[in-house]
Amino acid sequence: MTDSKLIGVSRRGLLGAFAATALVAAPTYTQAFGLLKGAGDIRRIRMYSGRTGESMDTIYWIEGEYIPEVVKEINHFMRDWRTDDTTKIDLRAIDIMAASHRLMDVSEPYMLLSGYRSPKTNAMLRSKSSGVARNSLHMKGQAADLRLKSRSVGQMAKAAAACASGGVGKYSRSNFVHMDCGPVRTWGG
Repeated sequence: MTDSKLIGVSRRGLLGAFAATALVAAPTYTQAFGLLKGAGDIRRIRMYSGRTGESMDTIYWIEGEYIPEVVKEINHFMRDWRTDDTTKIDLRAIDIMAASHRLMDVSEPYMLLSGYRSPKTNAMLRSKSSGVARNSLHMKGQAADLRLKSRSVGQMAKAAAACASGGVGKYSRSNFVHMDCGPVRTWGG
């Protein structure tokens, strides 16, 4: 169910979503979804990339299980668009992004500015900006830089910080929020 413009819900995911009738206690890698107890047993992520023109609106977790085919699609979607390199995106990072999105009660998809970064891309960006970390979690598939038109940087950062599951950086001048599954910390203004 993938084309160059849309990565959608797999048939298995759709059927599972309709079949889900009871809340299942599911292990999580982050505390992000602890905030959403009783919200159901489906996790969904919505994003688009202005760089590649691709969009994603997909259920990636049902009844306590990640859907491997969908996780592979997310890995591809969040690739380094400059080099076309991919990596396994840390599932905790996806959970944080999805939980933050849900907390904001917004239907607009995230604009993904940066997901995975190859070491080559990170070095290039670092040479141009002091704000790029030498050992960026982007290079481990553990971070994303995101934007929403309908929410401020402050609102996005507050939702991500409420998950208490990783780092949250506010970049108000550039209008984006960094979310990662590293140590819990906040920065920026």
